[in-house]
Amino acid sequence: MTDDARVHRREPEVLDEIQAADDNPEYRIDLERVRFSPYFSRLSAVTQVISQAGASPLIHNRLTHSLKVTAVARAIAVAVEKSLVGTTPALSQPGGCDAVVVQAAASAHDLGHPPFGHLGENVLNKIARGPLGLADGFEGNAQTYRIIAALDVCDGAALGLNLTAAVRTAVAKYPWTPELDGISRATIVAESAASALPRGIKPSGGELVARKYSAYYLEHDDLAEARMSAPTLRPYEQSLECSVMDIADDIAYSIHDVDDFYRAGILSQVAVAREFRGWTENSSALRQLVAPGVDIAENVPGAALESLRRRILRDDPWIAEDDAFADAVAVVSEDLVEGLLSTQFDGSISAERRLSTFTSRWIAHFERSVVAAPPDTPRTGIITLDRRAWHEVKVLKFVHKHFILNRPDIAMYQRGLSQVLVTLVTAFSDWLDDDDDRKRVPRRMLEMVDLATMGYLRLARERPHLLTDTDAASLQRLGRGRGVIDYVASLSDGQAIAVAEALNGRTDRLWDIGQSL
Repeated sequence: MTDDARVHRREPEVLDEIQAADDNPEYRIDLERVRFSPYFSRLSAVTQVISQAGASPLIHNRLTHSLKVTAVARAIAVAVEKSLVGTTPALSQPGGCDAVVVQAAASAHDLGHPPFGHLGENVLNKIARGPLGLADGFEGNAQTYRIIAALDVCDGAALGLNLTAAVRTAVAKYPWTPELDGISRATIVAESAASALPRGIKPSGGELVARKYSAYYLEHDDLAEARMSAPTLRPYEQSLECSVMDIADDIAYSIHDVDDFYRAGILSQVAVAREFRGWTENSSALRQLVAPGVDIAENVPGAALESLRRRILRDDPWIAEDDAFADAVAVVSEDLVEGLLSTQFDGSISAERRLSTFTSRWIAHFERSVVAAPPDTPRTGIITLDRRAWHEVKVLKFVHKHFILNRPDIAMYQRGLSQVLVTLVTAFSDWLDDDDDRKRVPRRMLEMVDLATMGYLRLARERPHLLTDTDAASLQRLGRGRGVIDYVASLSDGQAIAVAEALNGRTDRLWDIGQSL
């Protein structure tokens, strides 16, 4: 692609002002627009996995996570540009791997996360698809794209941040809408050496279903326009810069969540060691069990790791390997289970140094493990982690998913938080239906409803097949539903709780709430 095609949507007079100061001024503007966005600042008050209020101010939030993903992504981008660009046809795209594009995409990648992390995402998706009747539901990646394309503001643009095509393309990890326009199983099989489906797409009832996607129907055309700047990309393929951002996100997620749980003192060395030793000592016996037997015997030491091994062999045969999995279990067991976790974190300087050494060593190892992906493999991007590191990331992510997210106390807390979101959406929807009091609805919500309604009116004209009904009342209902979801998703954790209390007639922070609406 040409540099002009990758840039697209940029004001020449703005570029002239900073051309001399930056080799990539158009991308630097994108990075600054993302980082100066209130949606970016808001991430400091949005949960990553566990709340700072319930653990420690040193626990990662979405902002600190995004900053670290950006740092890792830049390091990978520089290495890719230096060592890998041009080594394969897929890595020979015009424009190479621009580190500033990668930084902008990494900074933006979590803008769409609603209050309470992935829990909030799941709850809002159920509400959106159910009571609100939004066929494309709620998805954090799609909400991110909606923010940069429509909801956020910048000087000189009617909608969104007016980002370049390269950055918008790099943000889209799952570059399709729920419609999967232009993507079919036949297309994937015909264009690849393997029939495995891209991550985020799964078969259901003889059809393909988008479990993850990076744009709602309303932003379909914007994403399609952005990706036209890279005409060689397949419909399901990430751009090179997006692939770098995606790997960096996986690396940060696998390491920093373990960091958090170790700091919080909720990652039990005894429980983790029992599972790892159980699999190591009984792996041969566990492999003889049929899959249902493993599921039933959840308390058998090693059974959960055995389920992970089977799952990655089933889903990722392009890279999954038993020996590599066993090696990953062994090295994580030695370095994390028998190493870091063997000494309780007590907040001392020596404990901080021990944790910093562990984190730095693993991140550096992963950054050095990036390689060109096998050709025509839909399950991964243009680059990937080598076989050893890929398995290690899977095992590290298993630790916090299995030993933290399934804890009864966290589950109980999350069920309470889910009710906060239900309360917010229900109360605001009822308020918008109240003709006698609708004029007092927060102005920003009314603006979001109007913006969404205009989008559905355009969709009814240009892509009516995506809508069940296109009469005026139905479009108004969809616009109201999407607007309410946009508004609730834009709140921080604390705002969501405080506003829900206010809507129930209970609050000690009435005037603070009013300033944020």
